[in-house]
Amino acid sequence: MAARITPRLIELTYEAALKSFWRKNALRKFLRASHLSESFLSTWDGSESKREFLDRVFDKLQRSDRRKAVIFRMARNLSEQTTFPDLRNWEDSDQKIQDADKAVRELKSYLKQQEQEILSEQEREESRKRAREEKARIQRAETDKERLQQRLDELHSQVGTQAGGYAFQGWFYDFLDFFDIDNRRPYVSDGRQIDGSLTHDGTTYLVELKFTAKQADATDVDSLRAKVEDKADNTMGILVSISGFSGVAIDAASGRRGLLLLFEAPHIYVCLSGALPFDEVISRIRRHASQTGEAYLEIARFGG
Repeated sequence: MAARITPRLIELTYEAALKSFWRKNALRKFLRASHLSESFLSTWDGSESKREFLDRVFDKLQRSDRRKAVIFRMARNLSEQTTFPDLRNWEDSDQKIQDADKAVRELKSYLKQQEQEILSEQEREESRKRAREEKARIQRAETDKERLQQRLDELHSQVGTQAGGYAFQGWFYDFLDFFDIDNRRPYVSDGRQIDGSLTHDGTTYLVELKFTAKQADATDVDSLRAKVEDKADNTMGILVSISGFSGVAIDAASGRRGLLLLFEAPHIYVCLSGALPFDEVISRIRRHASQTGEAYLEIARFGG
């Protein structure tokens, strides 16, 4: 882990190095193991004390970030010491070892404190980063949602036209993608044109889209039901009519064994407004159909 080479860290490392080694050769071996350059080690002759040499070492190592890395390596190596072989067999070994142990413990404690501070700062930065990313994601989502609504609004002038129907088809699956609903775009099955499908909560729904000026009627319901009945048991149908449904169509879609759910423009616009995600709208209508047998639930009744 990276460390901040603070004056306190330098001081503690210096003291631990000075007190952990009594013989010059032992200190020299430690400095070599900590990657102090051989060219600099060769400048240490017998006339210079350990303290004088360490003064020169630490002065040199503070002059660049690359050299400061050697200070951190020394600090790490010193903090890992549990015994002090070079301090044994002296008249005052007990005191020397006690002083060295105290210096090493202080260094180790400071390194641990630094690590915790760095971790805390990293966690705070990660939290800030996640907040920035979430804000950006929400902003992108709002922009995408506004574009979806703008595109749908622009399509209303083409209601009832073939071109409008195809354009609405493409728009609807972009709408499903926005709400992360698994879907398959239009395809042909057994010679029948399927406007596509979506999967929600373990159920696959065949989709039929009506972008007409008049309400969908019973023949539209019967057409979709025929396609659904030809599929596996866990298949249902969703009929989306931008202009709504006639009473006869709603009655035809409803019943004891309802296979269809009916959606109209308000069900879509409530999602574009941000009030509900589309998967929740599907769940509400599906739950209503299961409880009542009615395939249609207008937005005004969602609260009841």
